[in-house]
Amino acid sequence: MSAYVTTNPATGRTEKEFPELTDAEVDGVLTRVFDAYAGWRATPAADRAKILHAVADAYEARSDELATLIATEMGKPVREAAGEVALSASIYRWYAEHGPDLLVQEELDPQGAAESVVQTEPVGPLVGIMPWNYPYYQVARFVAPNLMVGNTIVLKHAPICAASAEVVAEILHDAGVPADVYVNVFATNDQVAEMVADPRVRGISLTGSERAGAAVAENAGRHLKKAVLELGGSDAFIVLDDADVATTAKTAGRARLSNAGQACNSPKRMIVSNDRLDEFVSGLVAAFEGAEPGDPTDPDTRLGPLSSVAARDGVVEQVRRAVEQGATLHTGGDAVDGDGAFMRPAVLTGVTKDMDAYHDEIFGPVAVVYGVDSVDEAVDLANDVEFGLGGSVWSSDLERAQEVVDRLDVGMAFVNEHGTTLPGLPFGGVKRSGFGRELGRWGMGEFVNTRLRRIAAPKG
Repeated sequence: MSAYVTTNPATGRTEKEFPELTDAEVDGVLTRVFDAYAGWRATPAADRAKILHAVADAYEARSDELATLIATEMGKPVREAAGEVALSASIYRWYAEHGPDLLVQEELDPQGAAESVVQTEPVGPLVGIMPWNYPYYQVARFVAPNLMVGNTIVLKHAPICAASAEVVAEILHDAGVPADVYVNVFATNDQVAEMVADPRVRGISLTGSERAGAAVAENAGRHLKKAVLELGGSDAFIVLDDADVATTAKTAGRARLSNAGQACNSPKRMIVSNDRLDEFVSGLVAAFEGAEPGDPTDPDTRLGPLSSVAARDGVVEQVRRAVEQGATLHTGGDAVDGDGAFMRPAVLTGVTKDMDAYHDEIFGPVAVVYGVDSVDEAVDLANDVEFGLGGSVWSSDLERAQEVVDRLDVGMAFVNEHGTTLPGLPFGGVKRSGFGRELGRWGMGEFVNTRLRRIAAPKG
């Protein structure tokens, strides 16, 4: 049986199965993207930009269709899914508008020569390994800048996202991306490892788990390949004592329940002054209890199922284990009876360092709230994890908040917002959250040859 299967997480019903790539087909895929590279890199940047504009137009024109597809495929409520489609379109459009300028060569001080310039050139075929939680957005972050640069791409999506992966390929090809410049594959992990090892592949980008990232990084390192890894996160959400706690609790609830909590940069750990802790927890519990799980294809639904029953059961078990180890459960944490992968959102307090929930990423609608007595204690707690993706500080005193947020050991730090992602802003983390950056000019700087060209005057 193929691993690439659409099983509706709201009903538990399997709707479609997709044939996997055969081992005999792997070499042909690599030959295709390798042979297409010369022509694609020679395509004028302005022409590549026109294609990306057309991709953005297609995403916008097909928004309802695309949103319904992933609602059925991985459970994202259609209103959130439409937002993801719009964000993806904006990424393709940003690179269409700014990409050509980012590729213009930079004139340096000649330093004794007739000319010294830096050129930004593509490197060749890339392999992208994408996750299921943002089926369009994650692909856009990797694909848009690299098509703009002139690289060719083999894209391996998550097995539960085969249907949306096919539509993404269709949109790109209909917009003008040659069939061999972007190749969607339903590959096994062993086949991907073979691709990474092949000398025709020049780089690998993975968004996913620490385990998958470590395996890819090891393979890439062994074969001296550049890799960009966007892995897990356990973002801190620090509420200072001068914040509007009632409003901030509602904001925290919305942020944590977005995509049913299945986001690497979701605010998973909320850190609040002890003298405001009860007020914050009360507001957060109210927000969570007001979020009724429902059919993700219903426009009124705000909280859909998790991506699968197995994923739901894993999060429920993490909550159960936390309580068993001594944490306090204020609401939720249990599976909803009936079909599908629904669970009631949970709020935990009293988590201590000797509990699993202190260290592990909880990839679902669960908030862990900590009380602290000082800003220093809040910062120490925020940094006391192996992840370093993002973090935020909430306060009415912006100068004070800036001082605190600058102490967070993360790749993305926010004041009075959390997890904001826009096409022109860099995205990525430190520590076990991975390395490399996506989006903006930084996303176009990962898989390129920053080439020096120096011309000396003739002798004599």
